[in-house]
Amino acid sequence: MIKEFKAFIARGNVIDLAVGVIMGSAFTAIVNSLVKNLINPLIGLFVGKIDMSNLILQIGDTKFKYGEFINSVVNFLIISFVIFLLVKAINKLTPKKEKEEAPKVSPEAEYLAEIVDLLKEERKPEA
Repeated sequence: MIKEFKAFIARGNVIDLAVGVIMGSAFTAIVNSLVKNLINPLIGLFVGKIDMSNLILQIGDTKFKYGEFINSVVNFLIISFVIFLLVKAINKLTPKKEKEEAPKVSPEAEYLAEIVDLLKEERKPEA
């Protein structure tokens, strides 16, 4: 069982996934800082409040923290857009695979196919 676990961990996909998760969490911290320190103050200029996370709608004893939700949506949009740009850049850098051509059929096979088609037509009952 230990050998299987070792083989599983040593596979390239697991290591790539671990690197991706670590890079993703580091990138998320950068985006959170961008949203909190740059974008929210910019949006706050139009809304009238600098800190969007404090926007709360209170009905009775219930508090709806829609400012936090706005922050989360902005974070998501930024992360999604940056990932889109990264994937687009990577696609440009990686060489495109050449399309595989369909295997060429020999002339003999073509003639045999034509003969089979003619025989099928002859066997069809006439209506």
